[in-house]
Amino acid sequence: MRPGGGGCRISSAAEFGRWIAERSAAELAEPFTSVVGLDGTLRLAPRRSEHVACAGGAMVLSAGEIGLVHEADRWAVSEVSNQSTGYCPDVTSWSEAARALDDAGLERPSGFTREAVFRRCPGCQEHNIVREDDFVCVFCGDDLPEM
Repeated sequence: MRPGGGGCRISSAAEFGRWIAERSAAELAEPFTSVVGLDGTLRLAPRRSEHVACAGGAMVLSAGEIGLVHEADRWAVSEVSNQSTGYCPDVTSWSEAARALDDAGLERPSGFTREAVFRRCPGCQEHNIVREDDFVCVFCGDDLPEM
């Protein structure tokens, strides 16, 4: 993490190479917190970092978690999600995430490998992650909007 609370800005393969070389084996064993800022640039931080902190408190185009693997002398994305309860990004944010991963020189899948569906409850205003198409608020029991 850089001073000021933001994740490390990764706008090129060279920047990613410098950043990944400083990661410990323990850090590499689990996914990282990731956001794509309004400038389209990827930011990465250790997994236990909050997405809002990774973004330095700014708005984002996409957010989630990303797993990385070293294969055939290059780094690739092994898993990537939009799971961020700080930002609740829609699955349509994939295009922004894909562009930022391409800019960082990372091989990537064709979409999120794990998609989270978020809905705000009209009754209690809490954010929910919809699981198994069960559109019911876990906080108050009200129905969640399906769209």
